[in-house]
Amino acid sequence: MSDEVRIFYNPNCSKCRLTMDILNEKGANTVVVEYLNTPPSQTELTDILDILGLEPRDLMRKHEAPYKENNLDNPDLNREQLIQAMIDYPILIERPIVIKGNKAIIGRPPEKILDIL
Repeated sequence: MSDEVRIFYNPNCSKCRLTMDILNEKGANTVVVEYLNTPPSQTELTDILDILGLEPRDLMRKHEAPYKENNLDNPDLNREQLIQAMIDYPILIERPIVIKGNKAIIGRPPEKILDIL
């Protein structure tokens, strides 16, 4: 099993930066995915949701403008439509997400990532 750790990272996010500090302190073999520039694919995002045990809205930042502007609170939207919205508007994806092997966690607070390292 790989010891690689992937982090979905936004350099403007203080929680992301604190999470990176922890990964660096632990000497993790980290792959940084700046998801605003390189959004995850539908398959990748589906896999992340499955590993986290979450539904798409549970991983969405509901206060962001694209959430409101696109009526993403509409209960008629299905899972695939919500996942596509996160791909189209990656600012909606909660962060940071840290993945190691078949485990994933949202680093809020950043210390939560210690559970999977």
